[in-house]
Formats: sequence, C-alpha cells, structure tokens
Amino acid sequence: MTTVIAAYNIKGGVGKTSTAVNLAYLSARDGARTLLWDLDPQAACTYLLRVRPRVKGGAKRVVRGGARMLEEAIKGTDFANLDLLPADFRHRHLELLLAATKQPTRVLSRILEPLADSYDVVVLDCAPGVSLVTENVLRACGLVLVPLIPTTLSVRTLDQLSEFIGKTDGQRPRMLGFFSMADRRKTLHREIMDTLPARRADLAKTVIPALSVIEQMAVHRAPVPFFAPRSVAARRYEQLTAEALQSAAQADRRPRSRQR
Repeated sequence: MTTVIAAYNIKGGVGKTSTAVNLAYLSARDGARTLLWDLDPQAACTYLLRVRPRVKGGAKRVVRGGARMLEEAIKGTDFANLDLLPADFRHRHLELLLAATKQPTRVLSRILEPLADSYDVVVLDCAPGVSLVTENVLRACGLVLVPLIPTTLSVRTLDQLSEFIGKTDGQRPRMLGFFSMADRRKTLHREIMDTLPARRADLAKTVIPALSVIEQMAVHRAPVPFFAPRSVAARRYEQLTAEALQSAAQADRRPRSRQR
C-alpha cells in the first residue's frame, strides 16, 4: 500500500513547501520509492528540485489522461528514488477541471491508484485555502501534515482544519500538526508551544525552528539535509519525517470505512 502524506494548511507562508521537499527527500534517501506531487500553481517544489515548471497539456492532461499520460508527466530529480509530478501556473485552473468530472472529490484518489506499484510514498504539496482541490487531497491521503507557526491566528486555522476534516465523508485522514518557523525568543511563540500540546493530542514532538539555513533552500535549490546534513534543521526534519511516516503507517492500518 502506498503511503500518501499531504503537507497542507489553510494558511499560507507557514513552511509547507519546505516540509514537503525535505520529507520527500528524506523518504527517498532512506530507500522508499517516493513521488512528490506539486499541486500549487506557484510551483515552488518544482523550482526547488530544479525541474522545469511545465507539464505538457497542463493540469488537464493529468486530470483527464490515463496512466500512460500520468507517467509521461512525472519527471526524475537529481536524487535517487525521488520523482516529481511538477506544477505550472496553469494549475490555477485545477479546481475547474475537477468540478467538470463525474466524481469531483475523488479525482486525485483515482489518479494515484495506478501509482501504487511504482511508489512507496507519495507527498502532496498543497496550495493554501479551502477548495475542491482540498477535498480531493483529504480523500486521497492518509495523513495531513500541518505546519503551524506558534501564533494565535495559526492556532485558529488548525482548529478550522480539524473541523473541516471532521466533516469529510468516508475515511478521514489522520492529522498531525507541528510547530514551524518557531522562535522561542518570542513570548507568544513560547506560550503557545508550552500550552497547546496539553490541549491537543495531534501535535508532533518535533519543532522546526526559524533558521536561515531553511531559507537557503531557495538559493541552493535542494533539500536542507542534502546541502547542510549536519545542521540543526536537517536533524529536525529527520525527526519530523520519522514521526510523520509512523503516524501515516498507523493511519494506513485503520480499517477502511465505506465511501459515500
């Protein structure tokens, strides 16, 4: 069974793409056949992995095409075991393409089905906001990995996401939040990191701090554990990946409920 993890948050600018790229790289580095699917029209994952941000036929080709067209859209990367399904700016029309199908909330699940024999792990990098694409993601993945800046508004979006997932029909994904871009020098960050775990059981132990080496991913166009393997950030992403994969495995072992 392929493990599907979505890096997602309703709020943008929280470290979602950094999470997706580092998670996918570490999964592949440890031997898992891994696919990173860039679902964001900004194509940040595609840029970071040095892949041309263009899919022949655009999102329409991926949504309406068969397994052969999907395989043609997938690109290799500079890293062993890691492939990328790139995005381009035409992905901004993805929601309209999904809406035009017979089962608009099940399209991503259908697309992923033929990949089960090719990949052990699929990581979805999702655009912020709530949309039909979001509904597809929640039905396609087993785990939603949620970067959370320790601020009041970010905590509010975590509550909103929990409520949204709770209303999802059929098998609901497990949610795992984690503190991202955290700075313990800030009083509010400290207070939220010290108090929120007592209120929520769906938070990872790993905290990703606000470090300049993570921002340098855009300069090196590579994952942190590749260009700075001994850094604090690399170790934290390794710990987060281990937690995420363990949580996803537990989600995959749950009995499947009947889809409506």
